[in-house]
Amino acid sequence: SFVVHMLTSLASRLFTKAKQIGMMSKDYAWIITDSITNDLHLTNRSVIDSMLGVIGVQPYVLQTKELDEFRIRYKKSFMESNPRALDVDIYGLWAYDSAIALAMAAEKAILGNTTYRAANVSRNSTDLEAIGVSISGPELIQALSSITFTGLAGNFLLVNGELQAPPYQIVNIDGPRASGIGYWTKESGIVKELNFTSADKNTYSTSKSNLGSTIWPGDQSSPPKGWVIPTNGKKLRVGVPNVLTNFVRVTWNSDNSTKVEGYCIDVFAAVMAALPYGVPYEYIPFGTPDHKIAGDYNDLTYQVYLGNYDAVAGDVTIVGNRSQYVDFTLPYIESGISMIVPISDGTRKNAWIFLKPLTWELWLTSFCSFVFIGFLIWILEHRINEDFRGPLWYQIGMIYWFAFSTMVFAHKERVVSNLARFVLIVWFLVVLILTQSYTASLASMLTVQKLEPAVTDITVLMRNKDYVGYSNTSFLHGFLKKYFNESQLRPFYSDDHLDELLSKGSGNDGIAAAFQEIPYIKIFLGKYGSKYMMAGPPYKADGFGFVFPLGSPLGPDVSRAILNVTDGQTMEEIERKWFGDKTDNPDCNTLRPHKNLGLGSFWGLFLIAGIVGVAALIFYVITFLSENWSVIERSSPESSMWSKIVKLLHTFDNKDLRSHTLKELQQTENATTSQQGESSRRMKGKIELADRN
Repeated sequence: SFVVHMLTSLASRLFTKAKQIGMMSKDYAWIITDSITNDLHLTNRSVIDSMLGVIGVQPYVLQTKELDEFRIRYKKSFMESNPRALDVDIYGLWAYDSAIALAMAAEKAILGNTTYRAANVSRNSTDLEAIGVSISGPELIQALSSITFTGLAGNFLLVNGELQAPPYQIVNIDGPRASGIGYWTKESGIVKELNFTSADKNTYSTSKSNLGSTIWPGDQSSPPKGWVIPTNGKKLRVGVPNVLTNFVRVTWNSDNSTKVEGYCIDVFAAVMAALPYGVPYEYIPFGTPDHKIAGDYNDLTYQVYLGNYDAVAGDVTIVGNRSQYVDFTLPYIESGISMIVPISDGTRKNAWIFLKPLTWELWLTSFCSFVFIGFLIWILEHRINEDFRGPLWYQIGMIYWFAFSTMVFAHKERVVSNLARFVLIVWFLVVLILTQSYTASLASMLTVQKLEPAVTDITVLMRNKDYVGYSNTSFLHGFLKKYFNESQLRPFYSDDHLDELLSKGSGNDGIAAAFQEIPYIKIFLGKYGSKYMMAGPPYKADGFGFVFPLGSPLGPDVSRAILNVTDGQTMEEIERKWFGDKTDNPDCNTLRPHKNLGLGSFWGLFLIAGIVGVAALIFYVITFLSENWSVIERSSPESSMWSKIVKLLHTFDNKDLRSHTLKELQQTENATTSQQGESSRRMKGKIELADRN
């Protein structure tokens, strides 16, 4: 970017020369100050044509009736007598307003003494220094500082002896003239429209979004970088691994040209585009003449140290030994090391799986609750309901039968007490929620595969001396040598090859587990997630970064650009492009064994049922004692408390003949007995009549 502040004549020569040498192209940005913008109407047309896309600023003058009348008077007074005279410009308007302000200050100061005091100067002084000093000067200056009015050029106001900055219009040279694209004010910064009445002084904006449509050098609508990093005419040589993965995918054409794409490549392109300057670059695959990778990733990064590449873009992990001879940027994707192991499914073979949905605490609480509800309903119904009466063992069986039959709503006994009905309403809600939750949990266990790793930890592999796998291009070979013998390590060359080795197993010329970085594991499980899973604790890794030579000035700038890209929407779009939606490829950490339903999920329901049941029991006991307290009163004073309680229990065991249910039953029985007696008498009369005949 260039900011030009010079005489208009020099600026004309500058832009003409810049056009000739190609500096008015899309890679450049030019800004001119008001000293040049004010004189654009005097500039030659050919110079204006060479300034296409230049941004300028100039003081904004509001077109008023007073200004129009002044221009008319000016043309009549000066331009008719002197046709070569220039039209009035901003400097002329400022001069006119200054003269008006000086006259107003002189009137305000009421100057009485207009004499001058002789200056004390030496013989070598200039003529200007010999001019006398007005005695009334201080009063005139003070009066001038307080003068405020609306002049032809705008508001006239001196602040600390200087004219207050007026609003500036931002213009864009988009053809034969300059078009306004916005404004700048001292209070609000850059704004699209001026609003002198309701300017928000608390909001100061420098956003380019407040500018109108802008044409940039090279007839471009998008802003240029401002400057291009010098490369001596050469592009930045960016090495990429010659692989075919979602991270980096190198495709060779028949003419030996290549197409480089992938997640890492898109991230690198977005990061380079986010730099404040342009960097031309080209991708160079790290491969052999037969289009195979020329080595592992250690060899690839070492090419930067040798000077064969200027940078490396790809799925290169930040490792300590590599940073000894190259510089890494900040990581643009998190990483780690973990195991890929086959899934072992033993859930469906468990004969006691029907007990798994609930924890033993919930089973015990449910059993006790069923017994409590059955016993409570028996208490509330015993004296008034024939279904809850009978021999002792019959009543005990009825308690359990009625309680557990509510689990499937299969009870046939009629409940006549309002208290019992109220308790059962709440209990049915508890049973419904509990049974539905149990059914859903059991169905999930039986139909959804429970993921259990065949190998849970690296120590199991070490103890069994199993074979383990690693990527042939990864740094993990050195990592695994800390735990396993060289003979136990087997490389794999692709996801399909890894699937083949894991399917065979360690005993059939395969492997029991594979170690890989977590980003690769997610891609692998996206393809083979039904057969394998990630297991064991992850080991820390520093993630993927871009590689530059030691001390490269690009490294810090690229790291800052990575922060900007990873915080924005661009990263999500790139991930969605190459890895799909997260819902399509679930994270392996979400594939966890099924959890049993515990008491913590239902204690609120049991609490409500318990409170309702206890309240109903207390109410029933109070009512029973109030109705049968005479039993206690009729007892002998010498009777013990136990004997009184026994009498109350005998009373409880008897029928409550005052109950409307028993009254209706008694009336029904009496009516039936009367009908049977009447029928018997009629039959007897018929028999006697027949005997007489």
